[in-house]
Amino acid sequence: MIIGLALLAGFSAPAQEAGKAGERLKNEASVSELGSPDSEARVKNSNNNSNPGFRNRNTDGLKFKNPDYRWNPESGYSEVFLRIPEQGFFSVEAGDQYMSNNSGRYRFFDLPAGRIPVSIYESGNLVYRTTLNVRNNSRLVLDFFTTEGLYLLDNYPVPNQSYGFNSWNDVWNNPYGNQGEGDNSVNYPNVMDNEDFQQFLAVMNKEALFDDKKMAFIKAQGRHAMFTSKQISMLVKNLSFDKNKIALAKLLFPKCVDKHRYFVVGDALDFESSRREVMDYISNF
Repeated sequence: MIIGLALLAGFSAPAQEAGKAGERLKNEASVSELGSPDSEARVKNSNNNSNPGFRNRNTDGLKFKNPDYRWNPESGYSEVFLRIPEQGFFSVEAGDQYMSNNSGRYRFFDLPAGRIPVSIYESGNLVYRTTLNVRNNSRLVLDFFTTEGLYLLDNYPVPNQSYGFNSWNDVWNNPYGNQGEGDNSVNYPNVMDNEDFQQFLAVMNKEALFDDKKMAFIKAQGRHAMFTSKQISMLVKNLSFDKNKIALAKLLFPKCVDKHRYFVVGDALDFESSRREVMDYISNF
C-alpha cells in the first residue's frame, strides 16, 4: 500500500496525455491529398449529395430566396464537437459546414444524421480526413492531435436539441479523469454506473467460469467503455490466479478514468510482489 501511495504522483500526470483516451479514427486522406489547399476541397465537398440533409449547391451561380424553408425532420439532428489543443490556425469542415479559428474549438450543430465527412486543415493545408457515423439526436466529442491523429472520446445523447453552451470544457475533461473524486462513476462519460456494472459482473460470472473467458469478456466490454479504479479492482478480484490478476491490472490501466486512484487496484492483488510489479508498470506507462 505504501508503494502505491509513493508512486501516486508518478502516474497521475499522464491522465491528460494526448492520444491516451478515446478511439483513434483512421485518416482516410490519401498521400496525394495531404497538403492540398482547403479552397479546392471545399468546392469539391460542396457538391456532396450523398447525405439527404445537405442542400445542393447552386451550380448556375444565381442566388434565390426560399421564405418557406423548413428543416427536414427526416434528416435527423446531430452535433459534432471537435477540439484541437495545440497552437496554430486550423480549419475544420464537417459535412457542408466550415469553420476556421485559432481557438482550437469547433462546434457544429444542425448536422443531418448519417455519415458525415470531416476534414481538418492546418494553415490551409489538408492534414486529416475521415468519415463520422453520427446518430440522430446525438453529439460526437473528438480530440485531434497533429502527431497522434483524431480520437473519438464519446457519443452523448442530445435531448431536445440542447446546445449545452455552459458545459463546453466538461465534455473534454471527463474522458481524461479530471472531474470529481471518489467512486461516483456517473461523473465520467462512457463509464457504467453501479447498477449496470453489477449487471455486467453477474452476466460475466454466469457466462464465463474460468479466468481466460472472464478476461476475454472484460476485453470485449473495454472496447466500448471506460472503468473507474474501484470497478477495475472488483474485476481483478474476480479472477482466480494471481498471474491473471496482474495481467488484467496492467491491461485496464489505459481504460481507467481516475488513474490518480489506481492504488486501490493494488489491494485486489494477493501478494506484495504482485502489487509492486503492477505499480512499477504503471509508473513507466
